[in-house]
Amino acid sequence: MRYTQSTVAKKVVRIPGVLGGRPVLEGTRISVDLILRMVAGGMTVEEIASQYPHVTREDIQNALEYAAQRFERARVRV
Repeated sequence: MRYTQSTVAKKVVRIPGVLGGRPVLEGTRISVDLILRMVAGGMTVEEIASQYPHVTREDIQNALEYAAQRFERARVRV
């Protein structure tokens, strides 16, 4: 399988054919936007990690960092 590794955050990848190419945690089908929705809904990193035991706290932090940096880039272009 061919994929491109994000240079923004470790372990966040975009794989054609997996969730429409949306950014996901490497080795999972857990998208960055799912992580964001859970945090926005009030879940803590610990709660997310306990719900998805194969996902580490570091994975969740990487997803959040990826999203923050993507948002920052989007604001710069406006």
